[in-house]
Amino acid sequence: MKVRKLIAQKLYSNEINEKAIMRPIIQLFGQILAPTARRFYQALDNPELTQLSVQKQICDRLISSDYGKALKINYLADWQRIPIVDYDALSPWILGQQKRQQIPLTPEPILFYEKTSGSSGAVKWIPYTQSLRSSFNQMFCVWAHDLITNGPLFSTGKIYACISPQLNSSDSLSLQDDLDYLDGWLRWCLRPWLVMPNGLNRLRDAQIFKHQLALALLQAEKLEIISIWSPSFLQVHLNYIQENKKLLQAELQVKISRYRLQLLGEDNIDWTQIWPHLKLISCWDSANAADQAKGLRSQFPNTLIQGKGLLATEAPMTIPLIAAGGYVPVLDEVFFEFEDDTGSLHKLHELSIGQEYTIILSQKGGLYRYRIGDRICVTHYYRQTPCLEFLGRQQSISDLVGEKLHETFVNHALNSINLQGNNFQSLVPVAHPPYYVLLLDFATETPEIIAAKLDQALSESHHYYRARSLGQLSPPQVLISPQIPDLLVGYRVRNGGIWGGIKHPILATSPINTELLQKLQSVS
Repeated sequence: MKVRKLIAQKLYSNEINEKAIMRPIIQLFGQILAPTARRFYQALDNPELTQLSVQKQICDRLISSDYGKALKINYLADWQRIPIVDYDALSPWILGQQKRQQIPLTPEPILFYEKTSGSSGAVKWIPYTQSLRSSFNQMFCVWAHDLITNGPLFSTGKIYACISPQLNSSDSLSLQDDLDYLDGWLRWCLRPWLVMPNGLNRLRDAQIFKHQLALALLQAEKLEIISIWSPSFLQVHLNYIQENKKLLQAELQVKISRYRLQLLGEDNIDWTQIWPHLKLISCWDSANAADQAKGLRSQFPNTLIQGKGLLATEAPMTIPLIAAGGYVPVLDEVFFEFEDDTGSLHKLHELSIGQEYTIILSQKGGLYRYRIGDRICVTHYYRQTPCLEFLGRQQSISDLVGEKLHETFVNHALNSINLQGNNFQSLVPVAHPPYYVLLLDFATETPEIIAAKLDQALSESHHYYRARSLGQLSPPQVLISPQIPDLLVGYRVRNGGIWGGIKHPILATSPINTELLQKLQSVS
């Protein structure tokens, strides 16, 4: 007993000493970021002038590009003649016959291309210029400064940051490292604190990737920050550790403490003990990701689970600021236009609290008046700038036989049937015969009872009720298994999706693949 007490005292003493060393270094890092943060806060005080300045910078790039010349854009006054476009309209200008280092959309060279993996549509390649990377860099600096100033008391600085692991791509013009999103000086500053196994970005096999990352995370006892996109990415790895703990224990025998090996061997691993220093998990937490983020909050009750706001491959749009109590737009790097339900356009400083809008953005990498498809609601104003909450994708509709189910309605229907204990919900259409399947990771009621409740809730929609009454739609079914999220991720990755950015929509808008449905049925 005396020996244990001495060991505990020694460990505590070492921890105190390390904190005494690291805390001033973290504070110094915050001071380095402070000038960028100050400029951003000044921009928040005058959104109209700031946005005008950004619009002019972006327009100057457009005027110098072949795309701008084709549109005959010569002055900022010509802005309204720039067409509002989606990715399909720009794709020939981005890729042509292949990914290139110079494209007609921008006079700047392309550093790399990054894939999107959104909840709708096919995979898209987004070109990154130095100016666009600097926009992400600025966003990170402001976010990190706010966390150091107003967030948890960080003392180890150890961070795992994953944006989008490239499991299916060996393209030399694709993102090779998550730190490629940031400028060189910031990458240099962060590398010593990063938990990232060597060669992880070169792995192409999902199982090997999960295993190597699990080993690295389990060895990172002093891990303090996890920054990911989709919360399901972390959940998949927690499940992998739980299901493969004996194999991981064997490999970590001489690499982690006996105490941590014992924790790893428990029937239900206590993640708060595995990472006792974990203070922040940054991930999506709204719209389709809300339930998954809620699951992480229950697993890490003493950790700040902070929503990322609107951070897309195409552009950084909002930053979560503790000081603001919400998500503020990246107004000094991205030019915003907002479309209301009547089709009228509004500038940032013209938005009204409580109103909903669809975002049209222009950024510094060659996307001009780009309809990204995200809907937001104005929650409040911070300083003189509106704070924006992400509501979901525009026009997320599933329509097999005329039932016209909207994502917002489906979300309301699922809430109304009061599902208990699950962290994953997704309603997917089946084409032949036409019906819907609700996918859950856990439930306290039988699939039959849930299916009956779901049918009743969905029948509140006139079009769905009519389709069911006429026999156009068969009754819904329910599949329940903790393996479902992992199977869906595996399928999306094999078909070109970006693992770290995969979103599981509340409502899928395209019929599910038959082979995938059979696999899901086999584990339920």
